[in-house]
Amino acid sequence: MSQLQTNISQTPGSAKKSNLLLWGGLPVVLLIAMIAAIMTLGTGVDEASPVPIENMDVEKMVLTNEGITLKVLNSGPEALTIAQVMVDDAYWNFQMNPSATIPRMGRATITIPYPWVEGDAHEIRMISSNSTIFDQGIDVAFKTPEMNGERIGKYALIGIYVGVIPIALGLLWFPFIRRFSMRGMHAVLAFTAGLLLYLIVDTFEEGLEFAAKAPSIFQGTGLVWFGALLSLLFLTAVDQASDRKARGQDGEGKSLAFKLATGIGLHNFGEGLAIGTAFAVGEAALGTFLIIGFTLHNMTEGIGIAAPLTKAKPTWRTFAVLAIIGGAPAILGVWSGGLILNNSLAALFFGIGTGAIAQVVYVIAKMIMKESAKHAYPLLSWRNFASVCLGIAVMYATALLV
Repeated sequence: MSQLQTNISQTPGSAKKSNLLLWGGLPVVLLIAMIAAIMTLGTGVDEASPVPIENMDVEKMVLTNEGITLKVLNSGPEALTIAQVMVDDAYWNFQMNPSATIPRMGRATITIPYPWVEGDAHEIRMISSNSTIFDQGIDVAFKTPEMNGERIGKYALIGIYVGVIPIALGLLWFPFIRRFSMRGMHAVLAFTAGLLLYLIVDTFEEGLEFAAKAPSIFQGTGLVWFGALLSLLFLTAVDQASDRKARGQDGEGKSLAFKLATGIGLHNFGEGLAIGTAFAVGEAALGTFLIIGFTLHNMTEGIGIAAPLTKAKPTWRTFAVLAIIGGAPAILGVWSGGLILNNSLAALFFGIGTGAIAQVVYVIAKMIMKESAKHAYPLLSWRNFASVCLGIAVMYATALLV
């Protein structure tokens, strides 16, 4: 009898749950059915576009002794077929893998056995079966560097002395900075905020540059904006959760230093991209110039990472980890730029970096506000304002060397 009563009492709840699942899933099922019907039967409007809409992007170009290889993406709304290829106004034989017809969002490799001349300019013209023309220029022809263990090692070395070493040198200012008074520490934190404000603008602009080069179908500008917004919100949520675990000024200072290192590391990933890309396209002089400029530029970032640690008791291990977090992404950046550069991903990473740096500026401002209220100091003193301006000016001046 008791078992029967239990079953009866559970029945209304089970029915309520079934109704909930029904009304929750029914709209989704009907929507899928409607979309399937449109794709199968059409919209009822039979008017076809008089001009085919075709679009194709060249994602990578490789020049070897055997000829020219293009890796392309069909970013148009429908499949396209490459019918002819011209190089320097002459029709040329070519091969396409896996097929001459590229489906929407599909990729293919075009191999052209053309005897290009080193140092000369060349013009490649790809013509679809619908007579749509896609042009790809080669400003200065040179053999694409072969990726091997030796080159990968050299790229890693570039990332180390562009990212890790300069930040480590900046961290060596720690004994000098910690002798400052409370007002002096506020000025140092404001200086750090100035450095980061410059990095926000610089990182965002570089992200938009990569977005402009990315295939339009991936909406690179949106990747930058949403990458920045979502990373800002995510890191803010993480920050609020970690604030509950931080104990005293030591934990708070270390937490902020690691956040600074993470944000700066994402920015240094972008700097590595620029260097790797310069070497990948044969501009060795530009790559060397970027190395020198970024090395000087990044030392100030190490000073900024050290600033929140003045009230903490960091060990040498802490400084080593901070230098790696802030500088090692430059190694990944050089590898990505020289080996597997993808403009869409680069735009997304720059957006994420922008949001991460913006979140650190928010944390620094919150720390200054908290300490100012505790010690009855003015929040926006002339000293703090001058420090912010100095941080921006220092970053601008060192950026002129790049």
